[in-house]
Amino acid sequence: MILEIADIRIQPGRQAEFDEAIQRGLTTVIAQAPGFRGFKVNKGLESPERYVLQIFWETLEDHTVGFRGSELFTQWRAVVGPFFAQPPLVEHFTLLARS
Repeated sequence: MILEIADIRIQPGRQAEFDEAIQRGLTTVIAQAPGFRGFKVNKGLESPERYVLQIFWETLEDHTVGFRGSELFTQWRAVVGPFFAQPPLVEHFTLLARS
């Protein structure tokens, strides 16, 4: 399993709108993607315009090729993109250890 982490910064004062939009986009758009295995979203306390999105994928290619190359990616960006203050920083991780 692959973990995608997106560090998202949104425009100030739009948190309530974004809270709704990201949840809607995840459950109605990304959840349809082949290889999608789940998500978590955390929002900043000290930095209320900062969100950390974690998406679990079966393989790296499920995200980088399958999802990003699909119409679903276009739909996702239409839902959340208008809130971005800057492009999100996205990286991928594999599990090393857990308790």
